[in-house]
Amino acid sequence: MITQKEMLNHFLPLMESQGKRFKKKSLIRAKKAEPGMVVVTRTSDGIETRNTAEKGDWLVENQTSAKESYLIKADTFEKKYTMMDSLGNGWGCYRPKGEIYAMKVCTEDLNEFSTEGLMEFQAPWKESIVVKPGDYLVISLEKSEIYRVAKKEFLETYEEIKE
Repeated sequence: MITQKEMLNHFLPLMESQGKRFKKKSLIRAKKAEPGMVVVTRTSDGIETRNTAEKGDWLVENQTSAKESYLIKADTFEKKYTMMDSLGNGWGCYRPKGEIYAMKVCTEDLNEFSTEGLMEFQAPWKESIVVKPGDYLVISLEKSEIYRVAKKEFLETYEEIKE
């Protein structure tokens, strides 16, 4: 499987030349995750990945048509979200803060690693994730991790930051 380091080494130069800055445009729901909880992230095109919660992780639910859920480490969550309202049962409504770099992936971008227009790589949480043409690759501003967001969910969630 292609590692995070290999992905960053290959895509960071492309991201710096072709990528754009984006920010989340929608609120999220979140609560502290129970350690050991398995979260299966589903998007409009099926299962994206699986992740198991560790102590301190947050369960996040995007407000997209797929309502995809995923886990975030506590320190990352605190950098990315500000609480707006308590929703009860441990859930809260949070406003996103910060930015990401992203680029839409085309077949040519995957050719070095891909065999049939799909590329599997190691997500920051050590599980497998697949990217295909039309999806978006996202890199944190710290340039420390890279992950995939399905096209439909990316367009529902993010907006480009205009200079």
